[in-house]
Amino acid sequence: RLQGDVAAFTAALRTLVNNPQFSDVMFVVGQEQQKVFAHRCVLACRCQAFRGMLSQAPVGSQDSSSSVPSQGPFILGNVQPEVFLAVIEFLYTNSVTLNSHIALEVLTSSVEYGLQDLCKLCVKFIKDTLSVEQVCEALQAAVTYGQVDLQQHCLDFIEGCTAAVVRTQGFRELSDVVLARVLRSDHLAVDELDLVQAVREWAHVSSAVLERPVPEVAALPVRELRLPLLAPSELVTLESYNQQDLLIPVENIAAAWRAHALRRGSGVPSRLCRPRRGTRPRDHHRHLEPHAK
Repeated sequence: RLQGDVAAFTAALRTLVNNPQFSDVMFVVGQEQQKVFAHRCVLACRCQAFRGMLSQAPVGSQDSSSSVPSQGPFILGNVQPEVFLAVIEFLYTNSVTLNSHIALEVLTSSVEYGLQDLCKLCVKFIKDTLSVEQVCEALQAAVTYGQVDLQQHCLDFIEGCTAAVVRTQGFRELSDVVLARVLRSDHLAVDELDLVQAVREWAHVSSAVLERPVPEVAALPVRELRLPLLAPSELVTLESYNQQDLLIPVENIAAAWRAHALRRGSGVPSRLCRPRRGTRPRDHHRHLEPHAK
C-alpha cells in the first residue's frame, strides 16, 4: 500500500469544515444559534456518538428503526460555537486549533463524544499552557474526567506557586473533594495560617453558591488543615474568627491546643503535624517532629 501526501489530503478536507457546499446536515449551536454545516458521512465514520445522532429516525416517525436518517437541524444549545467547530475540525483533519479560552471545554466535548485522541491533544495543550489563573479549573476538570496524568501535573504546578493560586477565583470554585486533595500535599508553598484563611474564603463562597451552612460545605477540606502547626497566639485568633462562622469543629482546635500542652501531637493524625514546604518555622515545631517520624 503506497501513501500520497498526507498534508495535502488534510488541507483538502479542511476546506470542507463548516462549508455549506455539498453538506447534508446542519447544527444550530450555542446561544448565538450559529449555523454549522457538516457532512454526515465524515461525522458518522469518525465518531460513534455522531453516528448514533445522525441515525435517529425523523421527528414524528412511527418507525423508530426507520432507515431514513434525520435531516436536522440539530440544536446544540449548551456548547459554544468555537468549541463545537474545534471538534468538527478534528473530525475532518485529525488536528485541532486550540487556545486557552476553549481548551477545557473542548476537553469536555472530547470526553462526551468519546474522542480519545482529541482528549489527548487537549490534555497536552492544557499542560503546556497552564497558568496560575487556570490551574484550579484544569485540576477540577481532570478529576471530573479521570485524567490522572493531568491531575498530577496540576498538583505539581499548584505546589510550585501555592500562595498565588489560593488567591485566584478558580481556587474558590473548587469542589470540596478536590480542595481536600490539594490540602493533603506536604509540598504546598504557603504557610498554614494563610491556608486556613484561604479555606475560610473558599467556604464562604461555597456556602453562598450551594446555600448550605459554612461548617457543612467545609467539613471535608477542614480535616486537612494542620492546626497543630499554628502558634498559641494564632490559635487564639483562629478561635475568635471561628466563633463567627464555625468553620472548624471545636474538637479540631482542642486537639491543636492539646498538642501544645503535651508538647507532642498526641491524638492528632501524624500528617497534621508535618510542616509543609512553605510552613513558617515556629518554636514548638521541634516537639512535633518525633511524632511525625
